[in-house]
Amino acid sequence: MLLLRRGDFGPDVAEVRATLTKLGLLSDPQPSQVFDLPVEHAVRAFQQQRGLITDGLVGPATYRALRDATYRLGDRPLAFLIAQPVTGDDVSALQERLLELGYDAGRANGEFGQQTEQALRSFQRDYGLIVDGMCGPDTVRALRQLQPKVRGGRPVFLREQEHVRRAGPRLSGKRIIIDPGHGGDDRGVVVEGVSEADVMLDLARLLEGKMAATGMEALLTRGPNHNPDEGERARFANEAGADLILSLHCDANRSPLASGVASFHFGTGNGTSSTVGEALAGYIQREIIARTGMADCGTHPKTWDMLRMTRCTAVRIEVGYLTNPGDRQRLANPSFRDVVAEGVLVAVKRLYLLGKDDQPTGTFTLDDLMRHEVATGQAR
Repeated sequence: MLLLRRGDFGPDVAEVRATLTKLGLLSDPQPSQVFDLPVEHAVRAFQQQRGLITDGLVGPATYRALRDATYRLGDRPLAFLIAQPVTGDDVSALQERLLELGYDAGRANGEFGQQTEQALRSFQRDYGLIVDGMCGPDTVRALRQLQPKVRGGRPVFLREQEHVRRAGPRLSGKRIIIDPGHGGDDRGVVVEGVSEADVMLDLARLLEGKMAATGMEALLTRGPNHNPDEGERARFANEAGADLILSLHCDANRSPLASGVASFHFGTGNGTSSTVGEALAGYIQREIIARTGMADCGTHPKTWDMLRMTRCTAVRIEVGYLTNPGDRQRLANPSFRDVVAEGVLVAVKRLYLLGKDDQPTGTFTLDDLMRHEVATGQAR
C-alpha cells in the first residue's frame, strides 16, 4: 500500500473515498479519484476515532483500519487462519460479545487469533452448536439471541489488574520486553547526526542492565542491525510470555519549539482503555518529568499494533523531540539517558507496589528499590 496524501490521484484514492463515504465521514455525491482537502479532513476524523496518529495520511495502519471498519458481525464467516489472520470490526464485535458472556477471548483487538477461537469453541459447546471454531450464521444468531440485560465492564482489563496483584511487589522474576524503536537501515528521526535508533537502543540497554540488577529478565526486540515491524515485535513479546512491554521512541515536529515527553497505552479513544497500561503510562510520565524537568505532553490511548496486538500490558514512551535543540542535546547525553532509565524502572516498581510502601514521585532511587527488593525477599 502506497502512502496516500492530499494531491494524490488514482484508484487507491477512489477506494479510500468510497470507504469514508460508506462510514458517513465524507459526502461524495460525485465519486472522484482525487485526494482533496475534504478527504484529508475525513481521514483525520477517522484516525482520531480509531486512536491512530492524526496526520491525514493514509499509510498501512490507516488503510487497514479503514478496511476493517467496513465489516459488521455476520457479514462473512470468521475463522482462525494461521497464515493470514482475519481482522475487522466484525471480529472485534465477536470478541466483545464473547467477553460479555464470560468467555476469555483475550483483548478485543479485532484479530481472530487462537484465543478467540478457543473462546468461540467453548461458547459453541455450551450452547449446543457444532463445535468448529467458526463464526457462521448459526453462531451469530445464537450470539444475538443471548443479549445481556446489563452491558459494560471490561473483563479482560480486570484480568490484567488481577495479574499485577497476584504477581506481587517484587521485580525479581518478572519478564519485561524492551522495544527500542526502528533499527537497521531505518534510523528513525535523525537530526545533526543524532539518530532515534541509536539513542533508543542505548536507552534500552541501560534499562536492561538496571532491570537485570533487580533480578528481572529483560529481553530486547532488536539489536543494532535489525528492524522488525510492529507485528513481529508484538509476536515476539507474546511468544516470550512477557509481563510488560516498554516501547522506546523519540519524536519529531516541523516546529523546533515542540518538546517534552509523552506516554501511550492501549485504548480506542471511545472509553475502552487498558487500565493497567494507563496506570503504568502515568507512572512513567510523572517519574521522567520529576527527574528531568521535561515538558509534560501527557498520556494518551492509541491502537498502534505494539499496544493492540500484545497480550500483556504495553506502554510506548516518546522521550523528547530530536527536532528540538534542547531535547536533542539532553538525549545525546548518556547521563541523561541513565536518569530516564532509572525513572522508567522506578515507574514499573510503583505499578507492582499497588500504592503500598511507596514514596513521593521522583524521590525513589535505585538504591531504595534494591533495598525494598531485598527486604521483601527476606520477608518471604
